[in-house]
Amino acid sequence: MQKRVSIQGYEGSFHQVAARLFYGKSVQVIPCDTFREVVQVASGKKETDGAVMAIENSIAGSILPNYNLLQKSNLTIAGEIYLQIRQCLLVNPGVQLEDIREVHSHTMALQQCYDFLDKHKWKLVETDDTALSARHIHQHKSRHVAAIASRLAAELYQLDVLVPNIHTLKNNYTRFLMLQREETISPVDGADKASLTFHTDHSRGSLARVLTRIAENGINLSKLQSFPIPGSDFKYAFHADMEFDQPEQFNDVLKEIRPLTAGIKVYGVYKRGVWK
Repeated sequence: MQKRVSIQGYEGSFHQVAARLFYGKSVQVIPCDTFREVVQVASGKKETDGAVMAIENSIAGSILPNYNLLQKSNLTIAGEIYLQIRQCLLVNPGVQLEDIREVHSHTMALQQCYDFLDKHKWKLVETDDTALSARHIHQHKSRHVAAIASRLAAELYQLDVLVPNIHTLKNNYTRFLMLQREETISPVDGADKASLTFHTDHSRGSLARVLTRIAENGINLSKLQSFPIPGSDFKYAFHADMEFDQPEQFNDVLKEIRPLTAGIKVYGVYKRGVWK
């Protein structure tokens, strides 16, 4: 059965690229304006089988609001993808560099490509989405406007990739989570990673005791991210990503750290993502 997932952004966005890499090219996407809408749509039973949501970037860091959305949702992590963000200069067929007067894209995409853009005297126009910029220049048949977006956007909107890989930092990866509703997810074969959130009573040494138990069980703590607990007086919860050889390792450490925490929620047990 064909998968349907909600994504932030338009068709041709890097969220759709990630969805295709994980689920296959036949996956259908439901574009949403915001990450909150992504979670709301995916949490219902009628429209989708889940969602694809960015959670961190190797340059910009963690997307903290998305951790809060995940925590409050009924969604579980089923997998992940690390996608290299390759920005391309897209134009309508036949347009050459000397024809371009403006370049449209999301502000982050423009910033990622300043070294290339600084070589030209083009007007830079900020938009809401990279893929939306590509769709607009296709719809308006613009000869003097280019867009910065993905190769997939070029494919979907019949545009030419005039200059590929124009981003300045080549080692730019975004981690995308594959989310499904709790009642629909099945145990993942070969699971070797888990994500969870916990908080302690904030007494002296309480966090250290949790981390010590994790290390003593031979588990690699690949990420520890703090974020404030809403409504508290500067108290923090912690998001943790753990890597292990066997799921039993994680189950054992979970039993040991539960009594040491004031609250704990497992987001998902899944396979470590591949780098694409």
